[in-house]
This record gives sequence, structure tokens and C-alpha cells, in this order.
Amino acid sequence: MYIDRSNFLGKYISINMEKKRDIIIIVDDNITNLTVAKNNLTDNYNVFTAPSGNKLFQLLEKVMPSLILLDIEMPEMSGYEVLGILKNSEKTAHIPVIFLTGKIDPENEVKGLNMGAVDYITKPFSRELLIKRIDLHILFEKQKKEILNYNLTNNNTEGEADKKNKTVIELQNAILRTVAELVEYRDSVTGGHIERTQNYLSLLVDFLLEHGVYSEVLSSWDINMFIMSSQLHDVGKISIKDDVLMKPGELTSEENEEIKKHAQRGAEIIRKIEEKTSENEFLSFAKILAASHHEKWDGTGYPKGLKGSNIPLAGRLMGIVDSYDALTNDRPYKKALTHDEAVEIIKETSGTHFDPKIAEVFLSHEKEFHNIQLVRDFLSLNDMNESRQNLSSSLKLMINIMGFRGGNGEYSASIQQYLEIFINALVNHPDYEKEISSWNIDLFLISAQLHDIGKMAVKDNILYKDSELTQSEYNDIKNHTEYGLRIIKKIKDNVSGGSMLHHAEALAGCHHERWDGTGYPLGLKGNGIPLQGRIMAIIDTYEALTSDRPHRQRKTHKEAIEIIRDGSATQFDPGLVKVFLEHEKEFEKGALP
Repeated sequence: MYIDRSNFLGKYISINMEKKRDIIIIVDDNITNLTVAKNNLTDNYNVFTAPSGNKLFQLLEKVMPSLILLDIEMPEMSGYEVLGILKNSEKTAHIPVIFLTGKIDPENEVKGLNMGAVDYITKPFSRELLIKRIDLHILFEKQKKEILNYNLTNNNTEGEADKKNKTVIELQNAILRTVAELVEYRDSVTGGHIERTQNYLSLLVDFLLEHGVYSEVLSSWDINMFIMSSQLHDVGKISIKDDVLMKPGELTSEENEEIKKHAQRGAEIIRKIEEKTSENEFLSFAKILAASHHEKWDGTGYPKGLKGSNIPLAGRLMGIVDSYDALTNDRPYKKALTHDEAVEIIKETSGTHFDPKIAEVFLSHEKEFHNIQLVRDFLSLNDMNESRQNLSSSLKLMINIMGFRGGNGEYSASIQQYLEIFINALVNHPDYEKEISSWNIDLFLISAQLHDIGKMAVKDNILYKDSELTQSEYNDIKNHTEYGLRIIKKIKDNVSGGSMLHHAEALAGCHHERWDGTGYPLGLKGNGIPLQGRIMAIIDTYEALTSDRPHRQRKTHKEAIEIIRDGSATQFDPGLVKVFLEHEKEFEKGALP
């Protein structure tokens, strides 16, 4: 199961930023600090300043801010006292408050968070970090209001109610993603961890259900909500000081103990959110995940030392994917382990660190988890050289991943076999010999297996549908050519050897173009279609016709040949069709039984 992540959050941010500038109030008794903070923020917000708590409350009679930056140590009235008054007033309780502090004091941080502060920022602060955190907390508050407004409206028609529920789910997911981004932005060392663990967790749940392990419990869950909520498993890291969380080296024993507190603090943060809203069901998984993903099967984990089945199932699931991702990624104090090394550790600690039933399922499908890791590694390459060997190896990795996604290894094998027959015929043909002889044939044959790479972006319920597609679903499938072009372009733009992907680009983007110009996605015509695409169009069609599909049986070789013959000069390049038909007996021999 792959999670469909919309760009809802990004759109929401951009729309709201265009509408109006948010108001920020900075409270600090130090005039220099006020000036520096205001200068850093005036390009992004309407900024007001107050040199004391009393001045803040006077200002609040005239201005209602989107967020308050509050110094802790002030004469007359401390930041904690100011926060207490703010949170006890119905008028101001909703305003997010970020504490500004020059001291590292974990106990006081927890005190402030328990009182209702949303974050701590250590002075002197980074402008970019400050703006990022402000934006995320403002967005979080707006989304809470949106959900409240939707839930107060209960006189909708049935259709409107469905639409409202969908939007509420989107908003809930956006809130979870917002907080998760805030955590990940602070913990730059583990960037990407949240998204990767979501993918691993989704895969693990699917395999557990497939094997009937804990299936009764899992079937009772809202799985989508569980996966969404996993984004908050490390939310407690918000309360960890920057100099510990982002330390560029191995932690001391004291610092490690401090980091361990993030599990309990995460649960406390989510509990506080639950207390402040009646619509909190979607946080139930998040609280369990935050609190229990570092517990161990033998009872030696933290924060509570739970043992065996006393550890919530959600925490046991999160624990194994969290560990796998940590093991296979760099940290300041260690290099990433290989997939095989990480698998060996999980195998050795099954029954001590991990639930043995879950570990067994994970280990039986470890190659699929490795495939997800390979997708990430492939798309993030930044040091590929122009070596044919390196690029070929990378392409093969992507092909293996596609094989897992599509679940059809025979398909790739038959495409490869048919192409080899066709290329051998064309390379000796006077009309095509010159162009094809200039190609790196090995690279072309490897690249050809990526012609359907865009299907990785097609939703599972369409890609794997076991009956005939509707017109709408067919249109979604057709988009795979554009998706393929985007994926390959992204790779090309991010690797130094990207120029060697020209075959893959032509194949992915043009194998559904037609000789008469009625194909897609670009409506290219005749020789305007790259030769790679024209070749693949014939091979792809022949393979599809002679293979079973959910809604039809395969055609015979003879029937497929007649269809291709009839498509000459309309769907297919007539010159290529002529060569294909001259060698059709070779394709019949190569056809799958």
C-alpha cells in the first residue's frame, strides 16, 4: 500500500500567505533583542513589540496577533506568568506562544510546554529557523480552526457531508504533517525520517494482514489514520534543546538520557492537544506511538519499561520500522549500515528488542523494504559520474523496484527478449542501421525496461484493478507517460550522468504516441516521434496483446500480428511494422507459453 500524499499543505500555506500578512507580537525587556527580532521578521509579518508583560496586555486590547514570541526572564512579570494569564483568558487562550530563552533548562521547558507554550527557541536564533517555526505554528492553529468550523456545521446534505468529512480528514492529515515538519526541521540530522518510516509502516501493516499476524486487531483499526498519525511519533523532540538534538557528534550519557525523554514528552504534548479540542479521536494513535515506540519486547526499553504484549501493538510496529530506518541512515556519530547489516541486527534482536511475530514478517519481506530504500537512494543521487557501468547499475536498481511495484517479472523479461529480436533485425536494415548503430544498445535495452516507470505514480486501486477500467480510470492510467517524463527529468536534473538517460526519456514519454498523431501525451506524428518510442510502441503492444489481463484473455500470436498489421501507418510506423512482420516467426518463438 502506497500512501497518496496531496499537496494540500503547500497549497494551504501559499493561499493564506497571499491573503494577508500575519501579525506577530514580540515581548522582551531587552530593547536590543526586540530590535533584532523585529528586523528579522518585518519582511514576512506585521510585527509589534512590547517591552513587558503589562505592555503586551495593553497592546492586546487593540491588536489580536497570530502568534506571540515571549521572553521568559523579565522583571515585574516573568514569561511564565504572562503565559498563565494568556491561557486563562478566553480571548487569548488560542494564540500560539513561542518562548525565547537564552538558557538551557529542560525542566523549565517542560513546565512551559505543560502550561501551553507551543515551542522554545534558544537565543541567539537563526532567522530561517525562527520564520519556519512561526509559519508552522500559525498554520497549525489555522487548521485547528478550520476543523472546528467544519464540525460546527451539521446541517449538510448527505453529499455535502461526505465532502466535509473528506476535507476534515485532509485537514487532520495536514495538521499532523505540519507538526511532523516542525520536528523534522529541528532535527535536521534525521531529515526524511518521518516520510520513510511512514512508507515502511504502511508496507509492514500490509504484510502482517497478508500473513494473518495480528490481523484481527489491525482489521479493527482505521489504517489510514494510523499511518497518518505515525508522523507524530517523534513529536516529543520539540521539547529537546537544540544543542542536544542537533549535536554534531556522539551524545554523552546525560545527553542520551535527555533525548530519551522525547517519548514521554511526546505523549504529554499530544495529551495536552486532546484536552483542548473535542475532535481528538485522530490523535489517539499518535499518543500511543509517541509513548511506546522505544519500548522493547524484553522490558528494557523506555519510558515505562513495558514488556511483551503489554507494549501497544502500534508501538511495536513503529519500533521496528523506526529502528530499521535509523540503522540504515547516517548519524553524526555513526555511518549508515547496509540493508543486510540492519536486517541481521533485527534478526538477532527478535524476541529481545522486537516482537518476534512482527520481526518474522519483516524478515520474510526484507527485500521489499530494501526496495523502498533503493527508490529513495536512486532519486537522491548527487554524485553519479558519466560511467556507463554506474548508470546501468542504477537503472537496474530502478527496474527491480518497478518489478516489486508492478509484481510482474515476466513482463520485463518478455519486453527485453522481444526488443533484442527487433533491434537485431533493425541494426542490419538500411533504413535504421545508421541511427541505431550510434546507440549504446546495452543502455537502450536497460532503459527500455523503464518505459512504464510512470506507473509508480498511479494509484494502487487503479493499477491493480481486477476488472475493466472506467473511462475516468483509463484517463488516469494514460497519465503514466507524463509521470514517467517527470520522474526521469528529476533524475536527469540531479545527477551528473543524467544525459545518459535520453533513451529512458524517449521511451517513457513516447511509447503511446501514434504514427497518425492521435496518441498521447504530446500528440506527436510520424517521424516526429523519437525512434525509441516508435520501436517500443510495437513491442509494448505485441506483449500486451499476447498476455492475460484482468478483463480479457491473451490473444494468440497470429491474432496479435493481424492487429499490428492493421495498425500500420495509423498507430505504428509502417517501416517498422514491415520489419517486424518479416521477423514475426522469431517473436512467436520468443512469446511466453
